[in-house]
Amino acid sequence: MTAPRTSVPDPRSTQAPRPTFAIGGRAPVRRLGFGAMRLADGPVPEPHPSPVWRPPAHREQALNVLRRAVELGVELVDTADAYSLGGNEELVAEALHPYPERLLIATKCGVVRPSPGEWMPLGRPEYLRQQAELSLRRLRVDTLGLLQLHRIDPEVPLADQVGALRQLQEEGKVAHIGLSEVSVREIEEASAVAPIAAVQNQYNLADRRHDDVVDHCARHGIAFLPFFPMALGDHARPGGRLGRLGRLAEEVGATPAQVALAWLLYRSPTVLPIPGTSSEKHLAENMGAWDVTLDEARLRELDAPA
Repeated sequence: MTAPRTSVPDPRSTQAPRPTFAIGGRAPVRRLGFGAMRLADGPVPEPHPSPVWRPPAHREQALNVLRRAVELGVELVDTADAYSLGGNEELVAEALHPYPERLLIATKCGVVRPSPGEWMPLGRPEYLRQQAELSLRRLRVDTLGLLQLHRIDPEVPLADQVGALRQLQEEGKVAHIGLSEVSVREIEEASAVAPIAAVQNQYNLADRRHDDVVDHCARHGIAFLPFFPMALGDHARPGGRLGRLGRLAEEVGATPAQVALAWLLYRSPTVLPIPGTSSEKHLAENMGAWDVTLDEARLRELDAPA
């Protein structure tokens, strides 16, 4: 069940969602970004899976998707040093460098990949600093616009992990600091060490475990970047035609994916969805979420448990 949201100003209204949000109060971007993780995984020998392990099989297609995203108005591109072992960052730079003035590249560090199926937190300060230096090289920048701690390492004090990012910030190598997959308590603990500009957690219509984090971010002016923003779950299952989401999408003349993204834009003025795709067609569809209007009755219906 969705948690009560009386603690923050209700963003629900018949007015269109605010089009931009300033990350860290200083980096305004359009609130519909692009997640580059899907631009990965070329052929890999059996029996190994390839979950974001190798560069894309169709590199030119991936480059074109990134360039088209910016043409369609994307101002926030999210990647990570763990995607394709740094190859995803290189792909972003190849497609978009020199970067447009308003384009913010967000990356992440703090996860090590010993094999295709392993994602292991590694938050030792010296490792985080090394990975940030490598990200600077791969992205071809002097300052990382947003560096996020990919996962908290339970073996290292959180203050030490965030402290390493704060040191990079003080050196001018990081503009804004973020966290990923964290609780409100962890955000508060990290905020005592450094200003937290963004939080990236899994969140969508079907998975609202982090409702309290969304509200905390709204109260404190922190950007909330929901990953897997279109995991439609029970909302898209048959029960009508495509279920509740499909019916509402038909009513407003949109696709279910567009309505799922629009719901996030209405959810809070600090939410910045980062849908990813390897298809220019799906990219254009996702960006069409800006054209979806949801009235109070439809928002209430979407808010209700599936």
